[in-house]
Amino acid sequence: MDDITENTLDVTRQENVTRILDAAERLFRHYGYSKTTVADIARDLGMSPANIYRFFASKVEIHQALCGRMLATAYQIAYDIRHQPISASERLRRYVETQHQLTLDLMLDEMKVHEMIIVAIERDWHVIEKHIDRVHDLIAEIIAEGIAAGEFAEQDPVVASRCFGAATINLCHPQMVAQCLAKTNRASVDELIDYVIRALKK
Repeated sequence: MDDITENTLDVTRQENVTRILDAAERLFRHYGYSKTTVADIARDLGMSPANIYRFFASKVEIHQALCGRMLATAYQIAYDIRHQPISASERLRRYVETQHQLTLDLMLDEMKVHEMIIVAIERDWHVIEKHIDRVHDLIAEIIAEGIAAGEFAEQDPVVASRCFGAATINLCHPQMVAQCLAKTNRASVDELIDYVIRALKK
């Protein structure tokens, strides 16, 4: 098989994978993850379930790929914030505020998507752990730049990044946001962000 033919097959395969994921996401958003079957996805695309299984072994595998795609979007947002020409403190603030808003949007506007995220978290998939590690790396880079600029106290940026993530998790974790949203005895978004940024300066 020559390179041109092989590249054409790769492109065709990727196009089919994208079509399947787009259809699955559309149906998951409309009906919910638990109520959507592989047969439903195949019917939506006008193909047989056997065709779907040529690309994905199960609905779980489709779900995992969708989760990876959504996390890639979230990572790109974090990456863009990390490279903005503003202070380290403002980048950290903007990152948490943006992630919190993304979580709220999923919960309030698209409950079916929220269900899909919760299922993925409960299954503890490696794509989520990989995403957390990559975001921690970005935060560590921001903190290291803040230390170099004299904005933050001298410290291990890797440890500081993990602590920053742990301290703000209830603003970004779907289940924790859902539990804390209506409670009046919790720190506000601004109060918590101010607190953790002050901690980096001491």
